Amino acid sequence: MKTFITSILLVISLTTQAQLKPISYSDENQKLEGLLAKPGKMNAKKAGVLVLPAWMGIDNNAKESAENLAKLGYITFVADIYGVDKRPTNSKEAGQIAGSFKTDYKAYQKRIQLALDQLIKAGANPEKIAIIGYCFGGTGALEAARANFKVNGVVSFHGGLGRDAARTIEPINPKVLVLHGADDFFIPETEIKAFQDEMRTSKADWQMIYYADAVHAFTHKDAGNDKTKGTAYNEKAAKRSWQAMVDFFNEILAK
Repeated sequence: MKTFITSILLVISLTTQAQLKPISYSDENQKLEGLLAKPGKMNAKKAGVLVLPAWMGIDNNAKESAENLAKLGYITFVADIYGVDKRPTNSKEAGQIAGSFKTDYKAYQKRIQLALDQLIKAGANPEKIAIIGYCFGGTGALEAARANFKVNGVVSFHGGLGRDAARTIEPINPKVLVLHGADDFFIPETEIKAFQDEMRTSKADWQMIYYADAVHAFTHKDAGNDKTKGTAYNEKAAKRSWQAMVDFFNEILAK
């Protein structure tokens, strides 16, 4: 009976700690609203994770990631990159808005920093912070590394790797983990090579893991399973990449 009650209490605890709380903040006149997830039991270092969503903005994938990270003991914040009145309603709008931030990367970096500020304000240890991002958000995670934000590391899940070749390559301090679909034809080999050359030139501590039979958006459960479209969910790759992220965090945040 005691074991049964303990199990019930554990389930209740995990459910409670996964709740997402809307947090309002702003970029000058632009209103933003992210989501905060606080764990029921904090990790010893009070480490925090910032989640950067894919190009549709705050979606179910970002929310689920935040909930699962909170269950692991991390204070987690899902960034609002676009703004409360700028959420895309379809892929065409998403492409246009995301494209504008990729071009104006400093504006993207600013929105990421504002979200980081919210994460720290919520109680995360500023000395133990990581950023993860999906697709467009994966690009953002790399931009945070390029800007040398004060974070321990960044993780890009099936993110864009490109950068304007005219940009100066600076030394990169945060550790970098790229989780990439081996069959992702949206990211050309030339972009991959340029990224790897950038990592070498910047003297970054970087890793890049390829997942077999995986294309773009392989972590997104709503991406379907038709690889020929270029985006598809791959359960095995999703689980393996999540574990790779967890191992990375154990290295950079737990010590």
